[in-house]
Amino acid sequence: MHKGAKAAVIGSVFAVMVGGAGYGAFNIVNALDGGGGGGAGSGGAEPAAVKSGPPSGSEVKDTSAAFFAAWTKGQAAAAADLTNNAARAEPLLASYGAAHITGLKITPGTASGAVVPYKVEATVSYEGKSKPLSYASRLRVVRGVTTGKALVDWQPSVVHPQLKNMDDTLVTGASSTPSIEAVDRDGKVLNKDKYPSLGPILDQLRTKYGDKAGGTPGVELMIRHAAEGSADTSLLTLAEGRPGRLRTTLSAAVQAAAEKAVQKYPQSSTVAVKPSTGEVLAVANNRTDGWNAAFLGEVAPGSTMKIVSAATLIDKGLTSANRPAPCPDSAVSDSQTFHNLTGMKPNENATLSESFARSCNTAFVKFADDVEDGWLNAEARDRFGIGLDWKTGIPSFDGSVPVSAGPDTAAGLIGQGQVQMNPLNMASVTATAMTGTFRQPVIVPLSLDGREPARARGLSPSTVQQLRSMMNRTATSGTAAGVMAGLSGRIGAKTGSAEVDGRTRSDSWFTGYRDDVAAAAMTQDGGHGVDASGPLVAEVLRAG
Repeated sequence: MHKGAKAAVIGSVFAVMVGGAGYGAFNIVNALDGGGGGGAGSGGAEPAAVKSGPPSGSEVKDTSAAFFAAWTKGQAAAAADLTNNAARAEPLLASYGAAHITGLKITPGTASGAVVPYKVEATVSYEGKSKPLSYASRLRVVRGVTTGKALVDWQPSVVHPQLKNMDDTLVTGASSTPSIEAVDRDGKVLNKDKYPSLGPILDQLRTKYGDKAGGTPGVELMIRHAAEGSADTSLLTLAEGRPGRLRTTLSAAVQAAAEKAVQKYPQSSTVAVKPSTGEVLAVANNRTDGWNAAFLGEVAPGSTMKIVSAATLIDKGLTSANRPAPCPDSAVSDSQTFHNLTGMKPNENATLSESFARSCNTAFVKFADDVEDGWLNAEARDRFGIGLDWKTGIPSFDGSVPVSAGPDTAAGLIGQGQVQMNPLNMASVTATAMTGTFRQPVIVPLSLDGREPARARGLSPSTVQQLRSMMNRTATSGTAAGVMAGLSGRIGAKTGSAEVDGRTRSDSWFTGYRDDVAAAAMTQDGGHGVDASGPLVAEVLRAG
């Protein structure tokens, strides 16, 4: 999902890609040796034997101590030479001093194997203003591949835990934009401490709307991110500016429920919207990388895509809710065989409504040969607004359903193949299915800066009635009945699980609505839709 992290290649490098389903970032692990020598001898002498295997306890202690000593003295080059990526380490270590951070004291904790935790204490001073700086971090000592030396495995987080990218730097000075006091739709203050998921989002809102909100800049220690368009991350405020007040569409109550829900499921993201307006009520992420996957994710949505697929089949006259959509054990499209989830009993007499509620893959695949190449793409774009340029107020990926043919069409009908979505997209799809009108999601009012929303023509009343009927059946007697039980009002849902190459466990997807709230969630490696994302969405809908 995550696009854009870079890995430098210096000499002989082994790059390890971590993360899954397109969310990965590149890390250099145990690969590069420091810049302080240690290669083969010269003058014809035999090269010294190169050590191998994990560093010993004494090597971990000595290497980390030497690194801390050089860093404490402000010797960026010397400290960098004790890492396995001196070229990357030196500029960031040097920016520590350039950011007016002085009086550095590092207190190591007890090592756990090759990992050394430590506490950093220092002072940040700028134009007569000073404040103490304190935080905890950790480093890992590894064996240099070519030299055999014990070296600090270089990661930006060695300098500060909120540094993520190799090209990020520390800066102290007047903030580039005034701070904001973001408030919800009812005027309640939204802050990072109470709503942790909103941290990067509030930074983005500040960058884009700080000048418009009426505040004045302060003096701060900041992380200046290298990625284009990324907001600075404030680490410490030396002098308060006057924050401008920025009203959002969020609901403090729904946001609180979303924050609580995602904490139960690692690597999960959720979005809730108000179908009658398109306003975003909540956005929450529980991810180790701190990324807003709820808005920016690009992964297969699994069977939640069957909302769009069913609408396509209905609008093109191939079937309807109460007409046939048989569910065999397997289905073939262009010589590729598709199956249902293990344990699903076939039903050759099933209607579309029944196959939808049971989430039968083969029922949809059997229509693939009748679905023309551009139909699914056009339905997603022209009726649900997917793939258009959404102006939500912060960066977002707006979904992708490419024109497809052959087995790609079959895969697309069940939310696999080249189809890519995130919880924001699927919450919007559900809202459109519920109301018949595509209302582009927004997190701050369009009137704030005169943004023009994306527009799509939406769905016919007949298609809406059928989709709502099928989603209600799914929520009351189909695959979503267990997690939606106890929710009152007008309800509907769709479960999903998306298989990911190279992983044994699928991503868990779920989307649903209750009265005027639609929500969707995705949990990486979460299993079936009802295993993780389903309970998460139900909790959000209950609060809404």
